[in-house]
Amino acid sequence: MTLRALETLKAVDAIACEDSRVTVRLLQRYGIAAPLLPYHEHNAAAMRPKLLAMIAGGATIALVSDAGTPLVSDPGYKLVRAVHDAGQRVTVVPGPSAALAALVVAGLPTDRFLFAGFLPPKTSARRRALAELAEVMASLIFFESARRLPDTLVDLAAELGPREAAIVREVTKIYEEVIRAPLDALAARYRTSGAPKGEVTIVVAPPAAPAAMALDDAAVDEQLRAALATMSASRAAAALAATTGRERRALYRRAIALKASPPDS
Repeated sequence: MTLRALETLKAVDAIACEDSRVTVRLLQRYGIAAPLLPYHEHNAAAMRPKLLAMIAGGATIALVSDAGTPLVSDPGYKLVRAVHDAGQRVTVVPGPSAALAALVVAGLPTDRFLFAGFLPPKTSARRRALAELAEVMASLIFFESARRLPDTLVDLAAELGPREAAIVREVTKIYEEVIRAPLDALAARYRTSGAPKGEVTIVVAPPAAPAAMALDDAAVDEQLRAALATMSASRAAAALAATTGRERRALYRRAIALKASPPDS
């Protein structure tokens, strides 16, 4: 909880929340008395017009979630969009984000990542979703329920191979735990130990460099020259780093050299 968030919650006319029983504990902890209005996936369609009418009448409303950052695998984006469409002002008060906190603490590549939210609960659908993500050249971040974690790790290992990964449990809380290992080892661990307790975030390393990494220097130079025709040296280096697995800084230095020399030199 930040000082800005506390100041905001104290100043608003009402607080829209998923579950008043959860939010009221937070407000009591900090002595905040703003009225609570339920806003969740089951009543959102009915509540949005009421909230928009309040805002149009000059009220300021805060939107909070039960845990983590609102709108990240959480109801609320339709309300934000509706407020924008109504020409009213929307601002954000950043707070804890399990996805980013887990990425930072996992010790896996952070220069490019994809947050994929919750995977489908059924095995067949989950494996199809993972197959679509298998070639993404980025660290992958998933939320998962603790009880489904053992089964999900089996599917992750099957579809993504023995990539390095981290299970980040109860991040930023008193029982925070980070377990790093290849996906197949993590699957075996939780198959034995069973489902853990608490909130779970999974971070998976990018795939190994594709076959394009085997390109010789001349082929890489050819691709760099083609990329430089439409983009800066920095962007060209980043693009080829993603597709070839080569180190971006080395590609950037080579791109600068190529820009300074004619193609037939």
